[in-house]
Amino acid sequence: MSDDTKNELKNLSRRHFLRNTSVAGVAGATLAGGFGSAAALLQSQKARAASESGEVAIAPGELDEYYGFWSGGHSGEVRILGVPSMRELMRIPVFNVDSATGWGITNESKHILGDSAKFLNGDAHHPHVSMTDGRYDGKYLFINDKANTRVARIRLDIMKTDKITTIPNVQAIHGLRLQKVPHTKYVFANAEYFIPHPNDGQNMADLENHYTMFNAIDAESMDVAWQVIVDGNLDNTDADYTGRFVASTCYNSEKAADLAGTMREERDWAVVFDVEAIEKAVEAGDYKTIGDSKVPVVDGRHGSKLTRYIPVPKNPHGLNTSPDGKYFIANGKLSPTCSIIAIDKLPDLFADKIEPRDTVVGEPELGLGPLHTTFDGRGNAYTTLFIDSQVAKWNIEDAIKSYNGEDVNYLRQKIDVHYQPGHNHASLTESRDADGKWLVVLSKFSKDRFLPVGPLRPENDQLIDISGEEMKLVHDGPTYAEPHDCILLRADQVNPSKLWDRNDPFFAVTRERAEKDGIELTADNKVIRDGNKVRVYMTSVAPQFNLTEFKVKQGDEVTVTVTNLDQIEDLTHGFCMVNHGVSMEISPQQTASVTFTADKPGVHWYYCNWFCHAMHMEMTGRMLVEPA
Repeated sequence: MSDDTKNELKNLSRRHFLRNTSVAGVAGATLAGGFGSAAALLQSQKARAASESGEVAIAPGELDEYYGFWSGGHSGEVRILGVPSMRELMRIPVFNVDSATGWGITNESKHILGDSAKFLNGDAHHPHVSMTDGRYDGKYLFINDKANTRVARIRLDIMKTDKITTIPNVQAIHGLRLQKVPHTKYVFANAEYFIPHPNDGQNMADLENHYTMFNAIDAESMDVAWQVIVDGNLDNTDADYTGRFVASTCYNSEKAADLAGTMREERDWAVVFDVEAIEKAVEAGDYKTIGDSKVPVVDGRHGSKLTRYIPVPKNPHGLNTSPDGKYFIANGKLSPTCSIIAIDKLPDLFADKIEPRDTVVGEPELGLGPLHTTFDGRGNAYTTLFIDSQVAKWNIEDAIKSYNGEDVNYLRQKIDVHYQPGHNHASLTESRDADGKWLVVLSKFSKDRFLPVGPLRPENDQLIDISGEEMKLVHDGPTYAEPHDCILLRADQVNPSKLWDRNDPFFAVTRERAEKDGIELTADNKVIRDGNKVRVYMTSVAPQFNLTEFKVKQGDEVTVTVTNLDQIEDLTHGFCMVNHGVSMEISPQQTASVTFTADKPGVHWYYCNWFCHAMHMEMTGRMLVEPA
């Protein structure tokens, strides 16, 4: 071995230290096993360098082939990336406060946030796009907030959040997926943690009477349609291509409240929900309600006719549906295996003709810490191995043959990723159209991949070319605050608006207020005084506000409404009142409003805070506040 190679191998030691500490600290002897060699990692790194031929470069002026929607993790937002360039195009605030757009500050956004506007944080995990006949229709994107038990909907024509629902009776919405056929009627959302009912501070130590629920939200109204009580902690979920079955992984079958207790059993389960049977039970009135909530709640615990529990090893995490509609894949996490569940066997399972384990047709051993599986549409699956810091490519049908005793090798390739991957996602993979071009891997740690930036480091999103026989790593991308998951769809499947429609329901609440005040939003620049409430209406055309001065009294509640009359794409205005903590975006033909208290007498300037014109700096006005 050359001295250069020896030195390179020394620099890889931190990865193997991380692997070993992960195994010892999280799963102990359960995950004991080999870790591969540093030499293999070095070979992979050299292969990566050789594969970076510039084929994925998107030249200036060229457009990407795919939209990628990333969860923003602890930031509470959704991020839009172009793929394969991995350029960040835009951020959509959802559960967070965003001073650039005014989300969480404007009256329109507070109306959408509703009672949950009091929360200043969010934990966005799983973005998924609405479907028609199992194909992305580009209408909505849905995202969950684990931190505050919410589900939000984003309109993809304007790339704005338009509905947010707080799920009752549960805590911590985690896994989220959508009904695929005939269209997205339901958003399916897993509540992870069990709680007592009522959760009023009584019986908190009686864990046997605690439970969590599987939730179905109406995709159009965003009302919770029904909830199903389950055994265990719900994790991830996915739906089939018939519209009847949804499966979720459940861990903590032990019903423990401590780490060691949640890992006692060798198997937990994937719970399968019969959506048609649940709907019939609700229609027949075979449900209860809990507390003040009117949402129908049905019992889906062991023995229910509405669910079936399929034992799978161990603390299963990801649950993914193959694009041909044949299989649910449950990923083992604390087992080196994935469980392949045949969807065509589920009707017999619910008819009690077969046993739950009879639905498992394969259980390939892939490596340490399998978390999530995605697909290329050519019969191959790609599973992240958290402990091994790898992605394993394997063939589903060959894995089934091996399970049945045939001597076949289902593993096609393993590739090192950097480091410790969680979710992965291949282009179009959640739909019938999975095209097997690109694979995004969202790694939890970046370590030595980027310049150091202090104790808090970026994570690493990596792009892998899966169009050929071999996976090729082609891009590293630093990212912030644990973007949990992403989804890729073709650019032609999304049709964003270029200008706002003046009748858009997004600002209907402001339009209604203006009508009551007798204001024409596109024409009037007026001040309405109603006691200590002052409503200021103004229009804007680059580079000026058409109301450059107004007077109020100290202590007045002031609502400023601005309508952008410009009709040129990308000519966005802003409104920022200095020293009052308010700012907002007003894009072409949009109306936006913000309410604040004029608490200090004197002259207070407002200005356009989105660059709009060569005379942008001069786009200003004054609020004159008279002493009380």
